[in-house]
Amino acid sequence: MTGVDRMSPLDAAFLQAEDEEPGASLAIASIAVFEGPAPTTAEFRAVLTGRLPLIPRYRQKAREVPFDLGPPVWVDGGAFDLDYHLRRTALPAPGGDRELALLMGRLMSARLDRNRPLWEYWLVEGLSDDRWALVSKVHHCMVDGVSGTDLYRVVLDATPEPRPPVTDEWRPAPEPSDLRLTAAAALDAARLPVTALRALAGAARSPAALGRQAWHTVSGLGALATALVPATRSTLSGPPSAERRFAFARASVADVGTVRSVLGGTFNDVALAAVTAGLRRLLLERGELPTAHAVRTLIPVSVRAPGTEDVRDNQVSLLLAELPVHLADPEERLAAVRQEVARLKAEHEAEAGAAVVELARYGPFAAVAASVRLAAHLPQRSIVTVTTNVPGPREPLYALGRRLVEIIPYVPIASRLRLGVAIFSYCGSLTVGITGDYDGAADVEVLAQGIEDGMAELVTLAGARTRTRAPQDSRRTRRTAPRTGSGDAPRPRG
Repeated sequence: MTGVDRMSPLDAAFLQAEDEEPGASLAIASIAVFEGPAPTTAEFRAVLTGRLPLIPRYRQKAREVPFDLGPPVWVDGGAFDLDYHLRRTALPAPGGDRELALLMGRLMSARLDRNRPLWEYWLVEGLSDDRWALVSKVHHCMVDGVSGTDLYRVVLDATPEPRPPVTDEWRPAPEPSDLRLTAAAALDAARLPVTALRALAGAARSPAALGRQAWHTVSGLGALATALVPATRSTLSGPPSAERRFAFARASVADVGTVRSVLGGTFNDVALAAVTAGLRRLLLERGELPTAHAVRTLIPVSVRAPGTEDVRDNQVSLLLAELPVHLADPEERLAAVRQEVARLKAEHEAEAGAAVVELARYGPFAAVAASVRLAAHLPQRSIVTVTTNVPGPREPLYALGRRLVEIIPYVPIASRLRLGVAIFSYCGSLTVGITGDYDGAADVEVLAQGIEDGMAELVTLAGARTRTRAPQDSRRTRRTAPRTGSGDAPRPRG
């Protein structure tokens, strides 16, 4: 059996974790809101039909190898039924944010069918102001945030004029039997030592780079190990149910730029500070004390090489950051976030995580899979939430001539996480999607409002600081400028 399209160990981990957690649905998703009117199902089906050749994964399904002898493989799904994947629904009146969030929570509570390609699109009509939405739902084993965002560029248009459909010459290949999959996996396992030696030999050609990478990995692993200390107990984590809630907040890229220019920090620092403010608000509303070690968040870090956004897989590492929810002052919170993220980067946590993922490619997959499945059953208490930040398109996109107004992201939760936060920028707008466990996070709207207020606090502070500096700068300018009174006027030459 040749040309086997295998998942990476990281891709496979999302399937295995889902296998072991009955309440987990590990699909990532987003809501794309468009100007109206909503297209018919037939119109949008025609658009998708013309794009399918550009997204082979949309006609493939995942097959796990017996006994976990090898990573799951992607195989053609046989008689592909686009109508199964493209669905339609409508919001009840008034069709506002609340109704859209309730629908998202229900859609994301259901797992994707493993017997079919792992994606769904939902056309949603009935939004207020003559708008409509497209909910895209794709399993995490297929894409990460960056490659998932690239799908918008594939399916949608860069101008109001739709692109012509792509010629489709796809013919499904016969689906392999379990016996063939097992035999192919056994053969690959037998070749692993040779593959690993070749990789090591290639790395040894640059001893200095190999030494730096080894040092960074050791340093980062040490930092990650210290982050495994349990967080302070709170209601933010605990066994999740199988149902989800959803809420979202809004800001703007300009707001973040204003804060950065005055108070400093990266885009991610400012966004994390606003999220920290929201989590502090949530704990206080629940009558709990926000302590220094109450919230450790997993921050995915893309390690994807430029130009590989269209590769449908996961290429991420992580940082484990303590969010300073104990600090009431917004400027102090931002400074603490900046310091924490800078420390984690200096300790090379992301490099260590990437090295572990890369090493997993050269180990027996059965052992790698067993460790993932075991970890899913351990009651981890170190990570309280996940916070992901994905930059989206900076230029507007269109569907059948309708302008895309905003994209609202969704991140899945599992492993005792009752809350997840996803940050997304598109065309100057900034949206924050909040995933909550239905039973353990009924107050997700409190977090959403707290994030908006936290960003507003920073913007207000930056504005006040700018106004305070302006008169001082003006006075300095007057003191240093040359005097131009009549007695000091320069004499003309000649």
